[in-house]
Amino acid sequence: MLARIWRGVTLTEKADEYLDYLNQTGIPDYLATPGNRGAFVLRRADGERSHFLTISLWDSLESIKRFAGDDYERARYYAEDEKFLLEFEPTVQHYEYYANTSGGIRFLAGP
Repeated sequence: MLARIWRGVTLTEKADEYLDYLNQTGIPDYLATPGNRGAFVLRRADGERSHFLTISLWDSLESIKRFAGDDYERARYYAEDEKFLLEFEPTVQHYEYYANTSGGIRFLAGP
């Protein structure tokens, strides 16, 4: 299994609205892609900025490519991201997933 990690930054005043938007765009796309095993959305407020981190889990590199395309290390953005994001990282990171010590925590998006 593989983890795909993406980072984004918004103004804190727009963080709730961006989380709603993320739950209408990226998260449903992850979950609808064959081979996706779930996703986490993490958020951290830091003064005027809020940092988002998404971690999606995938069966294989092929399943990631179904979501992201052949250039699977490139970040995928959506039409209205420009209204919210202060930075656009060009790439994401991938990690091999080795252990789950969560005791059965379900994968959820949002609070």
